[in-house]
Amino acid sequence: MSLITVGTVAFDAIETPFGSSGKVVGGAASYIGLSASQFVDEQHIISVIGDDFPESFIQEMQRRGIRTDGLECRKGEKSFYWAGKYHLDMNSRDTLATELNVLADFKPQVPAGARNADYVMLGNLDPNVQASVLDQMESRPKLVVLDTMNFWMDIALEPLKEVIKRIDVLTINDEEARQLSGEHSLVKAAQKILEMGPATLVIKKGEHGALLFNKEEVFFAPALPLEEVLDPTGAGDTFAGGFVGYLAHTDDISFNNMKRGVVLGSALASFTCEKFGTDRLLELTQAELDERIQRFVDLVEFDIILKD
Repeated sequence: MSLITVGTVAFDAIETPFGSSGKVVGGAASYIGLSASQFVDEQHIISVIGDDFPESFIQEMQRRGIRTDGLECRKGEKSFYWAGKYHLDMNSRDTLATELNVLADFKPQVPAGARNADYVMLGNLDPNVQASVLDQMESRPKLVVLDTMNFWMDIALEPLKEVIKRIDVLTINDEEARQLSGEHSLVKAAQKILEMGPATLVIKKGEHGALLFNKEEVFFAPALPLEEVLDPTGAGDTFAGGFVGYLAHTDDISFNNMKRGVVLGSALASFTCEKFGTDRLLELTQAELDERIQRFVDLVEFDIILKD
């Protein structure tokens, strides 16, 4: 099944207690695209870059079946750039620099060949930009997944609520779920958010796993305990890419299959944390992914005998 990925293709510079990356390729669409490419052969990426962006990364995306005719390159301009520094707990971070550059007036153009895509992944962007992508679709996708963050809840809450009405799955972290709903309990938060429009909600809890909700069911997938987390940047986007990529590959959007998507997304996200930027995803092999998925299965599989 065809997939559209919308988001940033950009540069990051990351500092953690364990090292610094220098300027590396990042951006939501970069992580989502690479992760989803583990499962789908046909994917369109929609984003904007400057002519400072490395051609080698674009070629690597194309090699993985990611079509780049929706990737606008502006001559003489610079790509989006973000720099951040993580605290010792690796869960909180400070933004050191944000340079919008080409992203400041980005107006995505969905290629003609992608306007009937079955699956759409709207990465973290201005909700008005996300809505404009849906406006360009010629038919209603089978599944629309949207990711957002507290920044848009702070400055564009009403446009965000409007686009949330038009999607099927929302993916946010626990802090964002509490802010969007006004509820501290994640169960109550999920109930309120589901009333806003999406049929399904994924709440990402970082090192504590992920929760999957619909109006009747709840599923929890743990995060794989890692000996070392070098850089968590992009882990949430990698998760989203694995999740939607698997659903598109199987063309099954049932809640049971979404459970599998959550596990596969979590497995892929665990790799992203092992190196700076997209490096670990670029070198990931199918054998490594298969082994890690099995580790997730072993983590939660057990037998129990209940007393008569």
